[in-house]
Amino acid sequence: MKTNETAYFAGGCFWCITPVFRETEGVAEVISGYSGGEEAAPVYEDVKNQKTGHRETIRIDFDPSRVSFRELFNLFLCNVDPFDAGGQFIDRGFSYTLAVYYLSDEQKQTAEDRIRKLENTSGKKVCISLEPFRNFYTAEEYHQNYDLKNPEAFEKELIESGRKQS
Repeated sequence: MKTNETAYFAGGCFWCITPVFRETEGVAEVISGYSGGEEAAPVYEDVKNQKTGHRETIRIDFDPSRVSFRELFNLFLCNVDPFDAGGQFIDRGFSYTLAVYYLSDEQKQTAEDRIRKLENTSGKKVCISLEPFRNFYTAEEYHQNYDLKNPEAFEKELIESGRKQS
């Protein structure tokens, strides 16, 4: 029996992309956090204000017999603007840019193939950084499952960010 695998996606605001993965069949857990920078134990205010080299990132633990990395990456692409190099929606700056922190050559190849296909079909440059996984720091507790803890504020965030039409 194969054990769970992990994927790390930086997709702009981690609040906004957590629910779609958490609700996906085969996903065991989604954790909000920070990844990619050199600073140990980053905090939200520093990441949000571009004072670190980290991006807001989600860690997805999944059962590969029920959902593949390829399927998760396709879901990621459907929930971000892959052509925006400056952030996502109203969230601007490096900490809100897109990245995949891959754990294996297979994850890297899957992402590269899908990005190349998207660029070929769209005629646009995809702005997703592919980087080997180095670190992940779990975000403060109030960020975990934010949508479930604060449904009204979350809905407002989705609308104000431009991710959802009112």
